[in-house]
Amino acid sequence: MILNLFFLLMMFILIVFIMLFMNLLLSKKNFKFYEMMSSFECGFETQSNNRLPFSLQFYLIAIVFIIFDIEIALILPMIKLMNFNNLFLFINMIFIFLILIIGLLIEWFEGSLNWMK
Repeated sequence: MILNLFFLLMMFILIVFIMLFMNLLLSKKNFKFYEMMSSFECGFETQSNNRLPFSLQFYLIAIVFIIFDIEIALILPMIKLMNFNNLFLFINMIFIFLILIIGLLIEWFEGSLNWMK
């Protein structure tokens, strides 16, 4: 049994190394033609950076949204299983709600939810 597992593990490792080696062989990069790979702007070098500044408020609101979304995804199955006779599940749900409310209050008092400062 152990010999079969060892053989299987060695085969997996061998397959991984073969795939990595084939990747190195088949994806040979040609660095000679760097200018051909760069953006073309009417035959001239680019004059400005096309990246626009990104407001940090968008990032903070997105992080808060993701956190609340994950918390709601954790709470929804608990509501279906909710039975007030099950004390452990009830305490667990209250604990998750407390963490969610405390996090919201911290974000609110920190000013992360204010759009303009």
